[in-house]
Amino acid sequence: MADDDDPFQVFNHASGSGLVRDPYPRFAELRAQCPVHQGTAGQLFGVPLIDQAAFSETGAYYTACSYAAVAQVLLDGETFSSSGYGKTMGLVMGHSILEMDEPEHHRYRSLLQQAFSQKAMDRWERELVAPIVSRCVDRFVDRGHADLVRELTFPFPLEVIAGMLGLPDEDLPRFHRLAVELISIAVDVARGIAASQQLRDYFAEILAARRARPGDDLISVLALAELDGQRLTDEEIFAFLRLLLPAGAETTYRSSSNLFFGLLTSPDQLAALRADRSLMRRAIEEALRWEPPLTGIARTATRDAVVDGVPIPKGSVVGVSLGAANHDPTRWEDPERFDIFREPKQHLAFAYGNHTCLGMHLARMETRVVVDAVLDRLPNLRLDPDAEDVHVTGLTFRAPARLPVVFG
Repeated sequence: MADDDDPFQVFNHASGSGLVRDPYPRFAELRAQCPVHQGTAGQLFGVPLIDQAAFSETGAYYTACSYAAVAQVLLDGETFSSSGYGKTMGLVMGHSILEMDEPEHHRYRSLLQQAFSQKAMDRWERELVAPIVSRCVDRFVDRGHADLVRELTFPFPLEVIAGMLGLPDEDLPRFHRLAVELISIAVDVARGIAASQQLRDYFAEILAARRARPGDDLISVLALAELDGQRLTDEEIFAFLRLLLPAGAETTYRSSSNLFFGLLTSPDQLAALRADRSLMRRAIEEALRWEPPLTGIARTATRDAVVDGVPIPKGSVVGVSLGAANHDPTRWEDPERFDIFREPKQHLAFAYGNHTCLGMHLARMETRVVVDAVLDRLPNLRLDPDAEDVHVTGLTFRAPARLPVVFG
């Protein structure tokens, strides 16, 4: 479905890019009024986003804004089901871990977890992530200026995912486009379904070859994964691979971009991290708290419930605002401030409970590698003083559109 439409622009606009610059003052107002509000995030902000309420059985939609409310929903999988994703993302992903409840979720996650072993993580860092990041930096290191989003944080995570799957380099542009079209289903259903089928057909050929001749790539590991005599079916593997493309590439590019934005707009903290890399873990976690790449996910109430004192009727969708919860002043002092010296606490950028992000260790490793490379190779790094109005944007997905820098 190659045409003149830019799926990246369509997806970004549908997630609030250019419409919402800073959602946190509004989140603070909402949180101060009540921990849970009736309405979608788009309705509460008065911006035309995807109509998430249309996916509710009853038409009722609530948004949880406090840390206590969000944690309660995410920790209670019996009352707040993930199955609602089957009516939305399931249409293009297939039956994936995203929409599974227990006990099915535990079995499936245990099989998938075998592909994300520490041994695999070490190999991916050494053989994939570090070389890919290095090649990206090579392209602009002698120039003295660059756009860190366009030239580094946006392209490298997709190359990593493709390398993990053993896909050829020439397929990268096509796969990134298909991945974005896939998660834009609520904007363009036909395009999303077409992208889903194209990915399935492509992966079917690769999976058949890997079942016959396994290698050390992720698809081979998934093909051989076994737990108590059970293995993943072809369709289960296709569903995970469809999910991995947008989840692994989109969120990592955004989270690393947001960390760079935090550091570049706080030069003293950038200098401290450059001098003391033991601060890296705190810097990564603080950026995830301060500007999570994905600010909200959803659950469906399986019975009448009360969330942080607010009644929720059975069948309602509850949007849990990870971004609002991560800025709750009852948990973090001065939560709007980016501060890598802040004492670490459990944040919700990777969700919470049974559905905590399966790829969170990979995302953290990728971010550490890319930040280390930039600090090692780009001396005197700073925002381009001639650049105007560099900022993070979006409501559901957030990232800076560009990060023009100078160095040397």
